[in-house]
Amino acid sequence: MANRSPIVHRLACCLFLLAAAEGATADVRHKIDPWVLERTRGGGETEFLLVLAEQADVSRAALISGKEAKGRYVFEKLRETAARSQPAVTRLLEERRLPFRPYLVANMIWTSGKEEDALALAALPGIARVAANPSVPLDRPVLLPAPEGACPVAVSSGVAHTGAPALWAQGIDGTGAVVAGADTGYDWDHPALQNAYRGWNGSAASHAYNWHDAIHTGGGVCGANSPQPCDDDDHGTHTMGTMLGDNGTQVMGMAPGARWMACRNMDRGNGTPARYAECYQFFLAPTDAAGQNPDPDRAPDVINNSWGCPASEGCTDPNVLRTVVENVRAAGIMVVSSAGNSGSGCSSVATPSAIYDAAFTVGSTNNSDLISGFSSRGAVTVDGSNRQKPDISGPGEDTCSTLPGGDYGTKSGTSMASPHVAGLVALLIDARPCLRGEVDAIENYIKQTAVPRTTTQNCGGISGMSVPNNTYGWGAIRAVMPTPAVCPALFADGFESGATGAWSEVVAN
Repeated sequence: MANRSPIVHRLACCLFLLAAAEGATADVRHKIDPWVLERTRGGGETEFLLVLAEQADVSRAALISGKEAKGRYVFEKLRETAARSQPAVTRLLEERRLPFRPYLVANMIWTSGKEEDALALAALPGIARVAANPSVPLDRPVLLPAPEGACPVAVSSGVAHTGAPALWAQGIDGTGAVVAGADTGYDWDHPALQNAYRGWNGSAASHAYNWHDAIHTGGGVCGANSPQPCDDDDHGTHTMGTMLGDNGTQVMGMAPGARWMACRNMDRGNGTPARYAECYQFFLAPTDAAGQNPDPDRAPDVINNSWGCPASEGCTDPNVLRTVVENVRAAGIMVVSSAGNSGSGCSSVATPSAIYDAAFTVGSTNNSDLISGFSSRGAVTVDGSNRQKPDISGPGEDTCSTLPGGDYGTKSGTSMASPHVAGLVALLIDARPCLRGEVDAIENYIKQTAVPRTTTQNCGGISGMSVPNNTYGWGAIRAVMPTPAVCPALFADGFESGATGAWSEVVAN
């Protein structure tokens, strides 16, 4: 066969390399969320999350007793995994001069770039997927706030309905527990909230390890990177009041003796998966005012999440935050999430983090323990799991609570129901400190002490007449004093602080 000319040879090589490049591009496009490709088409630029293939295995945390020990173990495993696997990615980000923010709560990195950047990054062997990072509007409460003014009764009606005042009478008010909120922000010096803020000692405030702002641009009246808790909406302040609000005359919170810390994950009511993850990471290991020196020993006991991330707003990957939530739970922190206000049809629980097994998902009831028409129902189908949800229900209608500026107002929604449950968690930890960090035990106790509720609505192939069901979950919450038997059951066979081994589920007696 005759030899090819140099020109023909070079042309053949070029065509081969071009075909190879096109093949490589085709091979990695499936790793990129269509939302990202659509917004970068034609030279556009957008934010996205680089999710690494290597994720930390924190499963052994379940064998560790004691919340601090669990938290330290999980944090170190996550930090080791990120330190080992992220440098190859950050080098390429630096070479391409792209902004980036690394995370360890799940092994991923936020960045912003064009289509060619997304393709180059997706081609790295360590990248599992390039996920969307859309701006997602808040799932607003169903009713607007009532006219400003004090709540009309000494104890909020929803709080009273749960039976919490009976625990207060026994000296159980949440003392020793720390609740956290991830929301639109918080009016930290509200008369019903200031004394409970963990950063307040009665005369001065220290926001280090107690507050983080995940809003780095914009921020409304609070601005970006607010150095102290601030609410550029009113939603977050309202939810915090339901957890522990107490102005000395009126109590609107479930656990008025608890302390609180917080993170802002929404800019004027708009969140993104990266902001949600950033707040989860702060709670996993709170940091100083400069965002440094993370300390898992200062993590909260429970996080209230009255927000959702629907596919209709761009959260096309329902699992975008699943690993994040699972890792936080593994660290002994209970994740309480509102079911959403998309009811009353079946399979309307459809957004992170409510859809996850690792989240304790809350539907809304009125003070007759009847499900609210707006409350989302299971089963979860958006991720193909057919998972039963919600887990439980709580008061969510006509909830009077705190508003920015020292005001008060009434709202209705599952956003109002979930903080009732978060406050209940604080009461249980106060009553039995052995429950701290034992999320399974707390969830089981709340389920077993709930008032069973049934319905003619059948969802997800489960009869509404069975308990649990996909309308109410296990029923309507009640604040019931745990008996001393809870701790021996939990720590059977010498399973005590620092020990490892299996433990039995808590049974309410």
